[in-house]
Amino acid sequence: MSSSCAAPHGGRRRPRRRKATTVPSDTRPNRHGDTPPPRTGSSEIEVLRGFLDYLRTSIAAKADGAPEPQVRTAAVPSGTNLLGLLNHLTFVECSMFLGDDVTDWQATFQAAPTDSVADVVARYRDAVERANEVLDGCADLGAPVPRPRPGRPAPSLRWALTHMIEETGRHAGHADILRELIDSTTGR
Repeated sequence: MSSSCAAPHGGRRRPRRRKATTVPSDTRPNRHGDTPPPRTGSSEIEVLRGFLDYLRTSIAAKADGAPEPQVRTAAVPSGTNLLGLLNHLTFVECSMFLGDDVTDWQATFQAAPTDSVADVVARYRDAVERANEVLDGCADLGAPVPRPRPGRPAPSLRWALTHMIEETGRHAGHADILRELIDSTTGR
């Protein structure tokens, strides 16, 4: 077979029939009220960045408009709350792509009592925008992330993007459950 994906048990693969319907865009919810994964370019960097941005948008939307005080109330014994997850991811973005030094990661899981939902969402979106500005200047996935952090080597761009997809995806799953517990909102 010329394809790198072998058929199960060495059998021949049958060509898949494509549906005659149009593919939903990455910004339009499907019939279940969910947004499908993004259509990206075919290069590795386009795929990684496309999926990271998809997850970033999903988690920001999950917190945006969530009611107080439930958005900051722990719904599980670990103390995890929806606003804290987004606050944490803001710090992760700033650390990974902007070189900010975080000394107490556990503290990042709590938003300040004076921060509104809109404040935390705006701060996250701002961090993502600034991180994307850095990423826009990066073309080599094997090169280190160009963050200013003297004395500490930076990971490769490939590793950083993959880690951010894992980190954001993991917390987006937590956010899905927390938001559903708060007000029954589901979907990405």
